[in-house]
Parts: sequence; structure tokens; C-alpha cells
Amino acid sequence: MDSDQQVEIRSGQYAALANGTRLHYASAGVPGRPLILFVHGFPEFWYEWAAQLSEFGQDYFAVAPDLRGFNLSDMPADVAAYKAKYIVDDLRLLIAHLGDQKAIIVAHDWGGAVCWNLAIALPELVEQLIIINAPHPYLFMQALAHDANQKAASEYMNWLRQEGSELALAQDDFALVEGFFKKQGEAGWFDAPTRALYHACWARGLHGGVNYYRASPLHPPTATAPGAAQLNLSAADFKVNVATRVIWGEADTALPKNLLDGLEEFVADLEIVRIPEGTHWIIHEQPSRINTLIRAFIEAEKPLAKDYASLP
Repeated sequence: MDSDQQVEIRSGQYAALANGTRLHYASAGVPGRPLILFVHGFPEFWYEWAAQLSEFGQDYFAVAPDLRGFNLSDMPADVAAYKAKYIVDDLRLLIAHLGDQKAIIVAHDWGGAVCWNLAIALPELVEQLIIINAPHPYLFMQALAHDANQKAASEYMNWLRQEGSELALAQDDFALVEGFFKKQGEAGWFDAPTRALYHACWARGLHGGVNYYRASPLHPPTATAPGAAQLNLSAADFKVNVATRVIWGEADTALPKNLLDGLEEFVADLEIVRIPEGTHWIIHEQPSRINTLIRAFIEAEKPLAKDYASLP
């Protein structure tokens, strides 16, 4: 649709989940319509999806939560509270809280990592899965353990795992956090009003976000923390049995495009859209194009064109 119609985005809403977690979320559209859930990554929050809430709130119930540890949601102090299984459980309970039995899931970065796991463990909750620049967990594990280029590209993960990384990120008015955005592309989207919103989010605490890295076994091996190299997992346990579409900005320097190699072995119903000039922050760089792709996927009124370069 992507029209000029204005849809109100409502923030300041909270879900008190049965597992004891309190999640903040923003929404647009009418409850009772098909639920589409937008799941952010690091170092972001619900606002990552503002353009998508405005678009899909026109004809869906569009919801973007702050994941636990981010912005206005609960921030447990215990690192173990950020294991993937607990974040998956948050989303399971949030879908129920929102009055639905399943949702269309759109996810990026850490949100994508969580939602790969959600689709694997609880496929009955996922109507359709759209992943943006977030590698499949088994393929990422293999790359971290055996691919020297991926180990080097992901070395920042080991830095974030270190004690005190959240303090370093906050120094000099969050200069290092802003660097995550500015090192890939021009980041023209990160204007003064957007910067103010992100600074307000980060000022509420960064320890929750870095605890995702500390809690995960998926990181480059080191002498004291073997990480992905010590995992002995079965590929058969990582099959995805829901319709899945992957959008990938191929200029992503942290998550290069070769992470897509072999993905069809894990996802039976798969289509991949490659955006050569897009960085890890493609959602911000080309929001209208992302909206067009999402809508084409979830509505599929006619076969999706293979020449994605012609899309707006």
C-alpha cells in the first residue's frame, strides 16, 4: 500500500507477561486485524520499525516491542536471563497477550537471531517469517567456528562480551554506539531528531543489550571461551518449517552475504532478496523498499518478481 495515509503510532504500552517480564511496545492499527510483529536488534529499540508501523498499521495490527534489556522493557541483571530460550518465551507470551494465536514475524539483527529460534521451536506461532540481515543460527555457528573472515568480522562480539563494555559504549556521548551506524554507509538517516531518540534509549541502560552477546555461545572462539567452536549440534534440529523470506543488504561488513550459502538446506519454503548496495542498516536506508518487499511477501497476490532491482 505505502500510501500517504497517516496512521497513529501508539507507544507507552506494556505487557505484563506470565513469566514475570514486563515488555514495552508500540503499535499501529486495529487490534483484531492480522498481527504483524516487528522485532528489533542491537543497539536499537522499537523505533527501528517506525516506517513499518506507519505502513502496516493501515491494514494490520502492527506491533514493535522493546525486547527485554532494551529501552523501556525490563532489564534483568543476570546474564543468563538473556539466553535465546527466554527471549523466545517473551515473544510467545506477547503474541498471546496481544490476543492472537500466531503472527507474521519481521525481524532484524538480534531480533532475527531470536526469531529464527522462534520459528524452529514454535512454528505454530509463525504465520510467515521475514528475516533481514540476521544469519540462520546453524550456518552462523559453522562460520564462526571455521571461517577466518567471519571470525575477524565478528570480533566486535568478543569485545562486547567483556566486562564494562556497556560503560565504554556510553562514553563521549555514546560515540562508540553511534559508530555501529556510521561505519557502514553514510547513515544519513541518523539525523538530529532520530539521534535524540536513540540517545534517550541508550541512556536508560546498555547492559541489557550487551548481555545478549554475553549469554550467547555464538561468538568467535578465543583461548578462554571456545564459543561456537565447542558446539556439537545437529543440523537436523535447525530446520525451519514456515514460509520464510530473507532480505539481505549485501554491503553488510559484519554479516557478509556468504552467510546465505546453504540456507535452502534448512528452509524448505525460502526466497532470498539481495540488495547489493544495502548495509546492515537497510531498514533505515531504504524503508519504502523494505515496506514494498514485506507487503509483496505477506500478501503474494501474484508471483513475486525475480528482478528485485526494479522495485522502488
